[in-house]
Amino acid sequence: MTMRDLDIRFQEAFELASKMEKKLPPDTMLKLYAYYKQAVKGDQFAINAYPQAKGLRSAFKLNAWLQLRGMTADVAKTEYIKLVHSLID
Repeated sequence: MTMRDLDIRFQEAFELASKMEKKLPPDTMLKLYAYYKQAVKGDQFAINAYPQAKGLRSAFKLNAWLQLRGMTADVAKTEYIKLVHSLID
């Protein structure tokens, strides 16, 4: 699979996930969020983007992303795609 193919599949999976967003349980949404952020941003965590004022939800999102520290963008994209397809099947 070329990088271009992976990027196309990732974008398609993102579009599918966006359509399912309201129907997914919170834990699945956190996984999707974390894989997406790791795929797009990598280990560039913006801790200041999650101030205390934003509350518990932001803390959970940041924690889910931090757990993927060190994962490559390609692996994160692949895991995101697999998760989305597992929700469809």
